[in-house]
Amino acid sequence: MVPYADFMFFGLMLYPLLPTVVLGLFGKANKCWIFFITVAVLILQFWGRDDVSLHAGSPPLSELYFVAGYAVYQSLLTWLFLKWKSRWTFYSAIVLTILPLAVSKFLPLFQPEGMFGFLGISYVTFRSLDVIFSIQDKVITTISPLQYLAFVFFFPAVSSGPIDRYRRFGQDWNRVRTRAEFLDDLDAAVARIFQGFLYKFIIAALLKIHCVDGVEHKPGFLAVAAYMYAYTFYLFFDFAGYSAFAIGFSRIFGIRTPENFDRPFLSKNIRDFWNRWHISLSFWFRDHIYMRFLLAAGKGKWFKGKHTASYLGLFLTFGIMGIWHGPEWHYILYGIYHATLLCCYDAFARWNKQSKFWPDGPWWRAANIALTFHTFAFGLLIFSGRLEPPVPPRHDEVVEKLDCKQMSGWVWDRDKGDVPLHVDIYLDDAYVGRVLADEFNEELRDRGMGQGKHGFTFKIPPYIRDGRSHNVEAKVVETGRTLRPTPQSINCPKPEVTGMPAAAATPAPVKPVAPATPPAH
Repeated sequence: MVPYADFMFFGLMLYPLLPTVVLGLFGKANKCWIFFITVAVLILQFWGRDDVSLHAGSPPLSELYFVAGYAVYQSLLTWLFLKWKSRWTFYSAIVLTILPLAVSKFLPLFQPEGMFGFLGISYVTFRSLDVIFSIQDKVITTISPLQYLAFVFFFPAVSSGPIDRYRRFGQDWNRVRTRAEFLDDLDAAVARIFQGFLYKFIIAALLKIHCVDGVEHKPGFLAVAAYMYAYTFYLFFDFAGYSAFAIGFSRIFGIRTPENFDRPFLSKNIRDFWNRWHISLSFWFRDHIYMRFLLAAGKGKWFKGKHTASYLGLFLTFGIMGIWHGPEWHYILYGIYHATLLCCYDAFARWNKQSKFWPDGPWWRAANIALTFHTFAFGLLIFSGRLEPPVPPRHDEVVEKLDCKQMSGWVWDRDKGDVPLHVDIYLDDAYVGRVLADEFNEELRDRGMGQGKHGFTFKIPPYIRDGRSHNVEAKVVETGRTLRPTPQSINCPKPEVTGMPAAAATPAPVKPVAPATPPAH
């Protein structure tokens, strides 16, 4: 179950929310209740998700086992560092805290079929690291086990943030709300939840269906430009909608999760933009990576140049941010791109302060906003991987359309290249025909599947139009793989015969006896 992904999630959330509202009205929705609900929702969310498998041959495990093991691992690691704090234990704690996340990100490079981790491991790791940094900075001297686990795995924000801080979370965790305070939180929560529905399920969904999907694979400059704008607005409304849900649900439980967006498309420059976009993430990287690098460089006098440390710190910070999204080149390039923008803006701002080349004024501010928006939109185009040549899948077998008249789809195997493959069709487990998948499909070509000549069309025999359910299945002859989504059932009504009474209608033709196995290829 993915949080905030469908309406089933919100239906299930009524079970923890309704008793929370009742307890809140009586001032009893305390921290123990928050911890209990967090554990209950985590069990509901991760139980049954069999996604953890180190390699293709190993049986998949439920993510819940990994979440439980991760909780024990990080709790023990934090407790040991709190007890034996030193320079080297700090570095060791950082490495060991990041280790599960690193394995989950880089394991697929070495084991393509391997899976390791759980939904939200990135943001859980950020919260775990925040505790380690806070202990090192002597901001935290004692840790409550219940508060620590509730903070790290707080269910409204466990999968995609916003990223809270342990000290800030603790203030809400230990606060006892009155009835009036709970009603204020409930009022704010309802407003944010409805904002989330508007952003994610209406605006973002419409953008995805009518704008993003329509130009995602089309070639040409205009298609790429249209995709850039559509993807930028779609990503904002989808992510801002998710953040609104997380903030709203958090408020019901008394936790004021920080804001993640502040009208980012009105930013006057790229520095201002990162103070408005994904705020919790950018501030986390600023405080824990960028500022620490500057302090270490200044203390150690690593560089002679006045701005060298700042610029290298930006490349380090955004380089790590890019790798955090994934090891693919477009994520890394996205980080380098933004570090370059920030360095160039800083140099230009210092030069423009003396030269007055770019003056202030309403039209100039409007130009600043437009320029900032377009530079960021191009960055998201890099981030999306749209500029990367499409990498075809190892194989793809799809039934695109199936009705009472025909079946159509495509089959592709990278090892076979442009050689067309054969598809065998079965009705009620009986072989009825074979078709060569050699029809041209522009979408397949745009996705990198050779020349795109891998489509097929098969006419469904008329005798199945008898008002009964029939099982249809399609298989690739050369590989034996079954086309998805088959097998599936179809029910075709009998054809109506006009001008004759029903009793006198010609009976449906008798189904011919088909061979049990297809002919040898």
